[in-house]
Amino acid sequence: MARSKPSSSKKQPKRGVDFKKIKRKIGRKLPPPKNATNTEIKSKAIILPEQSVASERAGLAVSKKGLTLKELLQQTSHHNAKVRRDALTGIRDLVLKYPAELTLHKLAIIEKLRERISDEDKVVRETLYQLLKLVIFPALKKDVPGSLISLMMAYIFNGMTHLATDIRLMAFKFFDLVVQHYPSSFFMYAEKVLQNYEDILRKNHIYLQDRSKLKNALVGLVRCLSLLPCNRRTVDPSYGKNTETQGSLHAYELEVPKEHTDFSSIIKRLEDILPILVNCFQDFIPLVHPMSSLDAQSFDCMLYLLRSIDLSVKFFLYGIDKHQTDFGVTKPTYNEKDMPVWGEIATPVFLRKFLEVFPLNQLHNTSGKDEDKFFILNIEITEIFLHSNEWIFTSAILMERFLEFIENLLSGKIRFNSRSGKALQEKHLTSLLPFIPRLVSLVANTWKSRLLQAFTMAFKDCKPESTLNLAFLSAIEEMLLPSKRQGILLLDASEPEILDHQITWIRELPVLLVRLGDTLSSLSKVILHLLLRLGQYAPMNSSLAWEYDIMQHTLGEFYSMCLDDGSILYGPFMKLPKDCQELSVCCLYYFSSLDSLLLRSLVYCCLCDNLEPSVLFRIIDVLHSAYKIGHLQLVDLISFFVTLVARWKVLPGRLYTHVENAKKISNRETFKAITGAVCSCLRQMGDDALIFQIVQRVILDEIPLNPPIDNLCGMLRLLVILDSRPTKLSEQSIIILSNSISEYLIDAASYIPENGDEVTDSNQISICQYYLVPCFFLFDRSDKLLNLVLDLMGSSIGEDNSSLACNHDTQHTLDLSSRIVAVVSILLYMHQDIKIRRRLSSCKGEITRILQKMRLQSSNEMGNTLEERHKIQFSFDRLKIAAGQLNCWDADELKIISLFE
Repeated sequence: MARSKPSSSKKQPKRGVDFKKIKRKIGRKLPPPKNATNTEIKSKAIILPEQSVASERAGLAVSKKGLTLKELLQQTSHHNAKVRRDALTGIRDLVLKYPAELTLHKLAIIEKLRERISDEDKVVRETLYQLLKLVIFPALKKDVPGSLISLMMAYIFNGMTHLATDIRLMAFKFFDLVVQHYPSSFFMYAEKVLQNYEDILRKNHIYLQDRSKLKNALVGLVRCLSLLPCNRRTVDPSYGKNTETQGSLHAYELEVPKEHTDFSSIIKRLEDILPILVNCFQDFIPLVHPMSSLDAQSFDCMLYLLRSIDLSVKFFLYGIDKHQTDFGVTKPTYNEKDMPVWGEIATPVFLRKFLEVFPLNQLHNTSGKDEDKFFILNIEITEIFLHSNEWIFTSAILMERFLEFIENLLSGKIRFNSRSGKALQEKHLTSLLPFIPRLVSLVANTWKSRLLQAFTMAFKDCKPESTLNLAFLSAIEEMLLPSKRQGILLLDASEPEILDHQITWIRELPVLLVRLGDTLSSLSKVILHLLLRLGQYAPMNSSLAWEYDIMQHTLGEFYSMCLDDGSILYGPFMKLPKDCQELSVCCLYYFSSLDSLLLRSLVYCCLCDNLEPSVLFRIIDVLHSAYKIGHLQLVDLISFFVTLVARWKVLPGRLYTHVENAKKISNRETFKAITGAVCSCLRQMGDDALIFQIVQRVILDEIPLNPPIDNLCGMLRLLVILDSRPTKLSEQSIIILSNSISEYLIDAASYIPENGDEVTDSNQISICQYYLVPCFFLFDRSDKLLNLVLDLMGSSIGEDNSSLACNHDTQHTLDLSSRIVAVVSILLYMHQDIKIRRRLSSCKGEITRILQKMRLQSSNEMGNTLEERHKIQFSFDRLKIAAGQLNCWDADELKIISLFE
């Protein structure tokens, strides 16, 4: 039997597989192995409040980089130069943003910053210099104790003795910065500072290689020496005050702190420095060879050397003697020319050799810029010569060189070539002009003539706005007038040539004064002060006094002018300050004969509303004083006074005002004061009868011009103050005055109450008396004047015009009824005065005619309105009652008056 095959549906048992083979498709990324380590790290932020570093600086002053002041100051000592520089910059930004930090921590800041003065890095030192210059010192200028200065100076002196030349020279620059902001610091350390300057100047190898280094040191030396008392003369900028001495423009006196100054040590140091300065300058002389150009750094060094020499010489000549009693310095001896001589110093010897190099660049083979540089250097040498020429002996040849240079400079033969040449020329010429008077007095006649000619031409060509004018005027005063200290004239006016120049200067003064206008009041004040001194000191009947008198014809334009069309053109006098006006008024006193044209110019100014009353009263006082000494004619002065009273413009408006309107009557009060001042002067002039005749004639010439009520009142007061009883008025004067007084009284009646017989208010009483009392005095002295005035007043109320205008400036016109009321008010006010009431008793006919005309005007036939007739009737009744009380009527006359009912 055969074996059957097994069935295919029966599954085979699985066997184990060691390595399973996985099929991969091409291009697919392989999965990581199962045993690979997962390197991915996951974390979460942990927030801890109040643990931030920034929160610790909240509210603190920090720099742009977030550093505090303490941190910045610490970084200034970092070993890295860039970090130190950035720290200084950060301090600058922080202090500018938070100024209070500097005020609170100034001591700590200065104490830390001073360490960088001798820093080895040049940029760090320069950054510190700019920080101190632009931020620290300007902010602390008003609040720097001496302790802060001493903190700085310790490190500055350390830098001045440093081995590195750059650091030494930079230390001088830091000291210059300190002196700029705190000048007294120089006197605190003067001896030590000058010793260090001497040491650095002796090392000529330094500045011959790099001249910019020497310039930095010399700038500071010039600043220090300029603080010494070395000004021979001083000029008050206002020049109007009576100062003891005068001198060159822009000169000033420094207050020297006595507690820190030892001039004996300064003198010793300057004696050593001065020869060194001269030697340094001589080292530069080869650079000014005619065929070579002068570079800017060499020029600056030479210029500062010359200025240092000049300041040292001036200190020896003028400064020591001035302060020797204050500081215990030994007093110098003096030679025959009254110049100081110092025993041990050999200054004249080396100065004489130094001056022999003048002038520099004689051949002029250089460019325009170099010529300007040599020009400036030669001017500086000339100034040194002018200071020391009486101290040292100079040869005639050397003297000729300097005199020729000065002459060419004055005459304009030497000029600057640069764009700013004019300003430079004026600046340097200003420094030389103060020496001209003394120089002219010492040189021979030939050079005296040449110098005066050049000086006069330069003065005439000088423009009004030029800064040279002040120096010219100061020199002219010295050559015209005796010195204030010694009273000695430098120039002899008896020499014709000198006198010609002096006359030219005097004639130019008023011309310059007018050309200046009111633009430069300080210069105008100098001119006026010079004119005043000239008037005071010019000898009587001399040529100078004669020229002073002639000057008033030109001076009239300074006050005012009347143009052809009748308008007034006011001169500079009206707009100048009060002190200038005072000087110009004082000048009037010294004219030996005041001209009528000048008086006319003055009266126009006095009548101007813009003139201060105090100046006006000063003019009245000076003119009256001039009359007393015979410098003013009686007729001219009286004409001036009467014109002033007759034409003064009184502001319109009623006098009776309340307190709040007081400013409106100030003009009237001023006029009252003017009238009172004129009356006072007239009473002091002498012969009252003669003065009355002149015043009467002048007033009668003014009356036809119909002056306003206030002005006529003032003129009447002038007559009253000089008149007597019986009156001195002539028949013609009485007739002319009667017409004006009648209208004047009607105008004045507007200040009398219309109702009531008596004036009770004190202000109204004062006003009525002010206007009416002058007339009452004249009536009391002249019955004829009273009769004529009453006749004219009666005629004025009998006219048939519907409206009658007053002749005076009353701001209103009066109709017939108002005029009648005014006339009655005047008569009633006169009736209240006892003396005038007696005078009215002799005027029965005039009063009767007035009553008749009033009665006629109150009737229906005249065509007046009912209101007007009522006003006239009321006034008529008041006057009739008053007339009946006069003790001059007999029975028949009283009966006639009663018929007016």
